[in-house]
Amino acid sequence: MTSSRSTAASSLDPAVAARLKRGADGLVPAIAQQYDTGEVLMMGWMDDEALHRTLTTGRCTYWSRSRQEYWVKGDTSGHFQYVKSVALDCDADTVLVKVDQVGAACHTGDRTCFDADVLATEDHRAQ
Repeated sequence: MTSSRSTAASSLDPAVAARLKRGADGLVPAIAQQYDTGEVLMMGWMDDEALHRTLTTGRCTYWSRSRQEYWVKGDTSGHFQYVKSVALDCDADTVLVKVDQVGAACHTGDRTCFDADVLATEDHRAQ
């Protein structure tokens, strides 16, 4: 995989970096959740540098696998994610970022990436 990102060049706290369990591509999934309602908004990918930028700027930074570059949520869309908290799951292989979402979280213009294709509900379980 050729990319301009480098884990070695990251300024992420070494103690945090040592705990992260990354995929073969050096990435971890990052779930964005609305901080006050619990609504799951989207999933993106972060490497060490994206996580460092998220922690230090207060705005979510992700790694775009398709464009092979960093992107800050809202820089082009105006739909910002302001960080309220950041946590690792129990295995340190997923990041949960609680945010204050301004506007749509999904690139389609929907509030979340998870409301257009519901596979099952409590009343109608998949058979």
